[in-house]
Amino acid sequence: MDLRPDVQNSLQNSEETKSENMKTSANTKTRMQSFLEDLGLKQNYTEKLSLSSILQIDEKIIIDEPARCNSDLPWYFLKKLMMVNVTARNVKWTSVCESNCDVTSEITELDFDDLFDSSNSGDINPLDLITALFLCSDGFVQQEMSLKMSMCQFSVPLLLPNCDTPQCTLMLWAMRDIVKKYRPQSLSESKGFMEDRIVLSELPMISFVRLGECSLSKSEILNKLLSNSQQYHDTFVHRNMECGESPRRISNGLTEITWYLPCGNKNMDVFSEPVAVANLRGDIASFETQYSFLCQTSAAVFVFFDKLESDFKLLNNQHHKAQIFLVGNYESKQINLDVLKKVATNLSLNKKNIIIKTKDKNNADFVKKLKETVSDVVENTRMKMGIEQMAEIAHELGILVDEKSTECQTAKKNADNITVKIQDIPKYKEAELPLQGQLWKELTNLEKEEFRLRKVGSQNIETNKSDLQIQKEKLWDKQNSYDMSDAMMCFINAISSPGIERCYFLKWMRMNLDNLSREKLSGLREQYKKKCNNSENKEEIKDIDRQLSNSSLGTEHFFREMGQIYEASLSLPETNQSRQQLQHLPKLCAGLMLDGFPLELVDGDASNIPLRWVSDVLSQLNELVFPKNKILVVTVLGVQSTGKSTLLNTMFGVQFAVSSGRCTRGAFMLLLKINDDIKKVLNCDFVVIIDTEGLKSPELAQLDDSHEHDNELATLVVGLSDITIINVAMENSTEMKDILQIVVHAFLRMKEVGKKPKCQFVHQNVSDVSAHEKNLRDRKLLLQQLNEMTQAAAKMEKKVDYKSFTDVMEYNPDTGNWYIPGLWNGNPPMAPVNAGYSEAVYELKKNIIQLLVNCESSANNVMEFTEWMKSLWNAVKHENFIFSFRNSLVADAYMRLCTEFNKWEWEFKKDMYTWVTRAETRISNFGTVAAKSIKSDIGKLLTCLKTEASTLLAEWETKLLKNLTDYFKQTEGHVYLVEGYREEFSNSAKSIRREMENSVFNQLTAAAEIKQGMREVEQIKENHTKEMVKAVCALIDECRKKKVQMTEEELDKEFDKMWNETVRKLSVSKLKPTDVFTCVSHYLRQNLSHKGSHACELLSKKSLKACGLKPFKYTAEGYYNQAKHKISKWLNLPDHTMMVQKLADSILDACKQFVTEKMERKTNYHDTYIQEIVLMIDERLENNQDLGTDIKFEVSLKLHICGFAARNFQQMHEDFLQVNDPYTCLSQNKEKFRADFKDVFHE
Repeated sequence: MDLRPDVQNSLQNSEETKSENMKTSANTKTRMQSFLEDLGLKQNYTEKLSLSSILQIDEKIIIDEPARCNSDLPWYFLKKLMMVNVTARNVKWTSVCESNCDVTSEITELDFDDLFDSSNSGDINPLDLITALFLCSDGFVQQEMSLKMSMCQFSVPLLLPNCDTPQCTLMLWAMRDIVKKYRPQSLSESKGFMEDRIVLSELPMISFVRLGECSLSKSEILNKLLSNSQQYHDTFVHRNMECGESPRRISNGLTEITWYLPCGNKNMDVFSEPVAVANLRGDIASFETQYSFLCQTSAAVFVFFDKLESDFKLLNNQHHKAQIFLVGNYESKQINLDVLKKVATNLSLNKKNIIIKTKDKNNADFVKKLKETVSDVVENTRMKMGIEQMAEIAHELGILVDEKSTECQTAKKNADNITVKIQDIPKYKEAELPLQGQLWKELTNLEKEEFRLRKVGSQNIETNKSDLQIQKEKLWDKQNSYDMSDAMMCFINAISSPGIERCYFLKWMRMNLDNLSREKLSGLREQYKKKCNNSENKEEIKDIDRQLSNSSLGTEHFFREMGQIYEASLSLPETNQSRQQLQHLPKLCAGLMLDGFPLELVDGDASNIPLRWVSDVLSQLNELVFPKNKILVVTVLGVQSTGKSTLLNTMFGVQFAVSSGRCTRGAFMLLLKINDDIKKVLNCDFVVIIDTEGLKSPELAQLDDSHEHDNELATLVVGLSDITIINVAMENSTEMKDILQIVVHAFLRMKEVGKKPKCQFVHQNVSDVSAHEKNLRDRKLLLQQLNEMTQAAAKMEKKVDYKSFTDVMEYNPDTGNWYIPGLWNGNPPMAPVNAGYSEAVYELKKNIIQLLVNCESSANNVMEFTEWMKSLWNAVKHENFIFSFRNSLVADAYMRLCTEFNKWEWEFKKDMYTWVTRAETRISNFGTVAAKSIKSDIGKLLTCLKTEASTLLAEWETKLLKNLTDYFKQTEGHVYLVEGYREEFSNSAKSIRREMENSVFNQLTAAAEIKQGMREVEQIKENHTKEMVKAVCALIDECRKKKVQMTEEELDKEFDKMWNETVRKLSVSKLKPTDVFTCVSHYLRQNLSHKGSHACELLSKKSLKACGLKPFKYTAEGYYNQAKHKISKWLNLPDHTMMVQKLADSILDACKQFVTEKMERKTNYHDTYIQEIVLMIDERLENNQDLGTDIKFEVSLKLHICGFAARNFQQMHEDFLQVNDPYTCLSQNKEKFRADFKDVFHE
């Protein structure tokens, strides 16, 4: 096998170094070990630092002390870096004596001996610290560090050295998570942008190295090279930075990389195209492998030198693909012109390739010359390479690659197997993840319908519920009929793999899916842009719009499918094999939660919680952590794209599943461990962070139910939280206020739970120091608005105790507002994170931990949280009114309009009822002595009455529409807010008229039929003797002919035959009995539907048939009130309970009297009766508001009265049928006719 000369060289060198190392192994080993010992990281060299250990909440968060010794430095650096603080590399520590030295210096005598002593031997070079941390961390911490360093615009390690061996590692995996956006000059016209993972981007790389000693600070010059004139930034650590001059102990040989990315503005961009910049620390003579690597991967290598030796083998290597540039400093007085010429000739360099800093060139001129040279290289080179491609070259040179571990490679293979098959995302979802699509949405709708009963109409509620159950079972069967797709099989197998491998797998999945979504989305955006220029393609634009919404695909979709597979399996019998095979899934997911992966709590697309799945995952989690299972909950609410995810990431270092499609919506929960040192103070074991995605997202705003989605989601997550952080950006504060009002309103309508979430408002992009002072008025205004809304809601819900927002949520305008400056310091993509941003977020984090410490309510355990979540979601599902409104004022205005409209509707119905009663009397009197003058044909009378009814109905319809128009003309009562509902109400008026018309016509026809039937019955009664005689004579003749004697049985048989013939001749149909209970419960549900979820819940718990059987008795809630009542009773004093009972009794008496009056009339049942009763109850409760009765009292009273009334009305209705049904009347005379028949025969 023939080796290339450079590979031979490097192998030879490494052999030599090895033998040298053998000799000095004792010394070199101690160099690394002693340094790690200094930093307190010795143990972590073998047991690597993990993300969960870095992100856990500990005492250091609350105590803001500077580093006191070397072993504090790594934690100090990590703490600052995780919060993307650009001061993270300032790693000087202050000893206790130093901080006291100012005091002592005044007392002691002046001592000039140490004035010129610049010893800083105790300081640690930031590069050593970074190298040590990378060596002591696992792949995920390395990734997080690289990502955060790149956000701070720090250079990140490309080749990581190990000072004990000549071995170094290419940090490919560590950089995989870095995604950059930029705009090259070519796209500045179209305002387009490029977005890509940096390791996949093929960019020219320019490397900077030094040969021998160098008086110029290479790194400082590089920083100036990369900074534009307005903004200098230290990308690379250099000797003039804090601790930058401290001798490097383990970081020589470190190669760092950074990227210059243009923003598309000619005046601001240093280079017009993107470029990677690498910087090798140390002398290339000592690090030939690294130098070789850079020469084969770079477009150009700039070699800084002070003194050139004529022996320049190192520079002269035919395998180097890079252009070589020599950069020298003439001021160092060491440059030998002859040697320089010789080197230049041998390397075939021309004058352009040599840059010398002369006496008359200041730094600015020198950097400008460098910039021009680099620009020239970047514009003309063809040598472009992505970091992923560099791995091959690294392999040839014997450099390790960090992602070559078996776990990482197996995980990559598993992830690629799944993602390689994805071509069209929406189609892929349908084929491979079928259970979370339409089927799940249909199931959700059925579930909500079960609670809200919006479509039940006049159907029997029990029948309707059992129908819904059957439909649900059909959908579960349909879900179970799908075999588990290949993708889901692979996914579940991969996440079942041990420890670190599944973490790698999920990371690979996330990156692959992000890359796919990004590719797909950028293509779709391009199409969208083109189509938008041509306004005729409306349909095509809509289609692309839909695809944009459906093109997000992330790991959360796979977990969602897993939850659906599990939920569907629960409808199978317990012994079923498929069900048993899926029993392990919740435990699997609980394990992942402990590893720091989020769990989807609410599926935002279907707006539902897969309750059994989430509950089972949480109960498995409880088993895994028991007895350390206490949790406190922090929720973050915010409108989409307001920097909420960045805020969470900066604050807690967490990353929620947000696919780059950015159309994910829902709520995700994530666990943060709490360190033992702070557990006692916080009194809990975990903090749960709940993040909401996609509130008020523009993609979903067009949907009719988007308010409902957002409001349900917000109410649930705020209800679950101990602290709610409300993220407000100035431009969408109204939207956030709207959501908050609905949340408050929904809380008022739910059963009271005595839990008040603490509220913290975070205002982003406010950088002025006077913000807190200046916005005092705004804060007061915000609270005033929230109070107004709460009062409007409380008035609507008749809960007069609630006078302000703070009665529902804990909020202090002075301490509950945080102003956070903008994220970037300067112009992205080259702007580092603003130090003010991370400092402000750090203050917020400390405050939140402090609030959790002060939480009066003790932490719930996981199972209590699960139960609370179930009951809260139950309440949300019962709420069928408030969520569909933008805010409380709209809901209030709508309610007012409803109340008015209901009054008009009631007048209309009452008037029509009176008219129908008169018309029925005319029909029943028809043909009698009193009404002889009426035309003798009942059909003509019916037609005449129907015409009269139509005229009256038309008049009423016009009147209703006029009332509506007049209502919208008035100015008070926020009428303009419900302008959008005008059409709905006018349609409602028209449909009421249609319903009324059908009802009136049916009643008139029924009355006419009864009249007609009764006449026929009378005729039968009159003529029956003649008919009998006729029939008997015929029968006797027959018997005589046959010469037989008839027995009693045969006579009965003959009579029944004749009877059936007679009945068949009747021209009227049989009257059908009505189920009065169904009518009454339908109307009662309608009446209570606007009263909130608690009312609906109470209503669905009781069957109307079981109500009103025993006397109504009001009991006070709670032990205190009950005891108070007993004492008052004993002392014979009036108290609240007695007064409420008295009110109930008076209402009951009035209703009983009404029912008795109706019963005495012996008419048929009519729906207006029950409406009048309910209106009577409402009116009396309204007049006695000062008693402060609650919704529970109202519901139970109405149920009691309606149950009693329905029972009586049912009886009345049946009695009426008994008297007025021709068939019944005829049947009553059947036996009398039979006796007459037999008498005539025997005669």
